[in-house]
Amino acid sequence: MQNALDILRERGFLYQFTDEEAMRKRLGEGPARFYTGFDPTGSSLHIGHLLPVMAMRWLQKCGHLPIVLVGGGTAMIGDPSGKTEARPISTVETIDYNVKCLQAQLSRFLDFGEGRAIMVNNADWLRDRNLIEFLRDIGSLFSVPRMLTAESVKLRLETGLSFLEFSYPLLQAFDFMHLHQHYNCEFEFGGQDQWGNIIAGVELVRRKLGDEVHGATYPLLLKSDGTKFGKTAGGAVWLDAERTSPYDYYQFWRNSNDEDVRKLLGFFTALPMDEVRHLTEEGCNINRAKEILAYEATALAHGHDVAIKAFMAAGREFGFADPDFKVETTSRIIESKGIDVNEDIPTLELTEADLGEGMGLLTLFVKAGLAASNGEARRLVQGGGCYINDEKVSDIKKVITKDDFVAGPLTLRAGKKNRKRIKLN
Repeated sequence: MQNALDILRERGFLYQFTDEEAMRKRLGEGPARFYTGFDPTGSSLHIGHLLPVMAMRWLQKCGHLPIVLVGGGTAMIGDPSGKTEARPISTVETIDYNVKCLQAQLSRFLDFGEGRAIMVNNADWLRDRNLIEFLRDIGSLFSVPRMLTAESVKLRLETGLSFLEFSYPLLQAFDFMHLHQHYNCEFEFGGQDQWGNIIAGVELVRRKLGDEVHGATYPLLLKSDGTKFGKTAGGAVWLDAERTSPYDYYQFWRNSNDEDVRKLLGFFTALPMDEVRHLTEEGCNINRAKEILAYEATALAHGHDVAIKAFMAAGREFGFADPDFKVETTSRIIESKGIDVNEDIPTLELTEADLGEGMGLLTLFVKAGLAASNGEARRLVQGGGCYINDEKVSDIKKVITKDDFVAGPLTLRAGKKNRKRIKLN
């Protein structure tokens, strides 16, 4: 079997290592245990969490055992990495609720069959930890000047960093040591912004236990224009179908930049890389590659049947990139050939009470999730990107009344492809 590290490298997952050759050697010797942590700062994962999840899937596929850590303890502090200001402090009840939600979501992406993966919550060993003992046993091994060199700390020193957040690397390092001691965990994988925390854990295990463990990070995922991947005009793209509908989720991937499609297929699908390269080579049908990407990503999050429905709905709305199925692929998207799925675009249902004497156009766009705020909706209208039933609307003061629904539901469109049907009950 191909070494897991080589697979991750070929698909673009790897950015930094503590010791690449040592990691490759150990991963080639037989099953090893590794962990990645997710702090429950919300009740749903979003696309930004998917890169480490996909890497865990590949490692598991190669026979290694994932330890999925949901940070019910560390979330009580909040990781300052990658943040310009402190996170809001959540209640224990909120954190525990979020833990359950994230555990349920993560269990859909990995195989938790007997002996295949482990789910842990660091609240079990952090919340009741004695502070004095922790400072004596763990804090004494950390150098403040060394901690100050971490990029996440240097960034926050300019805007303000509390001691609460400054202590976060100690807790994440302790997690690694605990998992090594109690679960024989040998590796930690995380995002690029976790490098300092991972190094802290590797060094703590070495200094406290005398054992060698390793870590690696994934690259920061940016779009070809340099902006952060996973954001839309309406905010984050969530894995929770109640927060981002499967159709909107599909459309997010379908609307990827041409230049990003090869990279995204490597990260977020299990298609062989030879096929990925073929689908995105010069002169290819790039829109068909986008359909395959969108289907595969949606199937991963919501299942094959839901992904096919989203694909068919989008195709009927905007057209199919490969209606004759000329592009060869191993993707199950080909199972849509010859079937008719009656799936509509996402619908917002309003009552007459909701509408009242009338609802402002800007308010309706926000309510429909096509704009994050009235200000953003106003800019959309003024920029010529607002349509009702495919007719451009330029009046920011326009009011929608029940008379507008006489002929049936309305279709709102923001830009070229983001649509929402509005139905009055």
